Amino acid sequence: MRRIAPAFAVCAALSLSGCLAKTALDVVTAPVKIASKAVDLATTSQSEADEKRGRELRKREEQLGKLDRQREKLARECDDGNNSACRDLVDVEEEIRLLVPTVPVERQPR
Repeated sequence: MRRIAPAFAVCAALSLSGCLAKTALDVVTAPVKIASKAVDLATTSQSEADEKRGRELRKREEQLGKLDRQREKLARECDDGNNSACRDLVDVEEEIRLLVPTVPVERQPR
């Protein structure tokens, strides 16, 4: 039994030294990992910014299409003599007028 104890102590010391070295390395590199993660979360990559801009543009284009369809319907109703539709038509046209400058124009290829 006494012969096993020193051998066990040597094996345990070698195993624990590896654990301690790994733990020390983890402790030393932790601030760098945390700072790197914070920078990743705080910054937006160019592709993420492009995707966000694309979503915003599509949303505005959809809104413009919806307003255009609404304007056409109100114009027909206004032509039929519906005064309420005429008043609503003015509001919708104003909303379209404000939205149009925010939607880029796609140029036709020559």
